[in-house]
Amino acid sequence: MRSRALSITGAWVFEPDRFDDPRGVFVAPYQQQPFVAATGAPLRVAQVNHSVSRRGVVRGMHFSDVPPGQAKYVYCPHGSVLDVVLDVRVGSPTFGRWEAVELGSESCRALYLTEGLGHGFAALREGTVVGYLCSTPYAPARERTVSALDPALGLPWPDDPAPILSDRDAAAPTLAEAAAAGLLPTYRP
Repeated sequence: MRSRALSITGAWVFEPDRFDDPRGVFVAPYQQQPFVAATGAPLRVAQVNHSVSRRGVVRGMHFSDVPPGQAKYVYCPHGSVLDVVLDVRVGSPTFGRWEAVELGSESCRALYLTEGLGHGFAALREGTVVGYLCSTPYAPARERTVSALDPALGLPWPDDPAPILSDRDAAAPTLAEAAAAGLLPTYRP
C-alpha cells in the first residue's frame, strides 16, 4: 500500500495494491501497518457508514465538534466520487484550503482525514457506494456542516448535472458565517 500526505495537515491518500485475475479483483482498502506508518497512530473505528448516491449528489461539507471530533477513513468500492477535504480549523496555516481526490472502484484509493477537517464528495456515477470508517459514533448534536457551494471556497464540483444536496446541506452556512458564529473547531498543532 502506498500513501501520501496531502498539503492539509491531517489528511492522507492511501492506494492499496489491486490484484486482478480471471475470477475478478481483490483489494484490501484499509491496512493497519501502512496506516500507522503514515499517520503515526492506529485508526480507532467506532462506526462504519455506507452510502449509496445518485450521480450528481454532493454530500458535505461535514465535520464534528472537537473534542472529540470524528476522523474518517473513506473509500469508494463501487462507482466513483470526487472527494474533497476542507480545512475548517480556525488558526490552521491552511484554513479555508481544500484538496480534491478522485476515489473509485478502479483506483481503490482511500482518503483519511483527522478530527477537525471538513469532508464532502460528489458522486460521479449512478449508484456510487462510499464506505467510511469513523473514529467516533454519529452524534447529531455535535455534527456541523458548511456550504459545499460557498462561492468563496470555489470547490470543484461537477456542474453536469447540477449538484443535488440534502435540505441540511443546502441550508448550511458559508465558511465565513460558520466562523463568525463560532461553529468551527480550533487548530491544535
